[in-house]
Amino acid sequence: MAENTNKSRIEPGAVYSRQEAAEALGISLSTLKRLITKGHLKVSKPSGMRRVFITGESILEMLTDTAVEKGA
Repeated sequence: MAENTNKSRIEPGAVYSRQEAAEALGISLSTLKRLITKGHLKVSKPSGMRRVFITGESILEMLTDTAVEKGA
């Protein structure tokens, strides 16, 4: 299986916009928004700002917490 070079590596100490997080995960922006709405992905949204911040730690934690058993 060839590695997808379009995806960014998710860095724990980095901060991502919704678009950057979606691109790094290889999912659509609407799918990312559903993950946020359902509480799978934690975001920060400072009061009075429209911008949402997503940490690399939050993305990696979501991936770990939602991991499935082999063959599932």
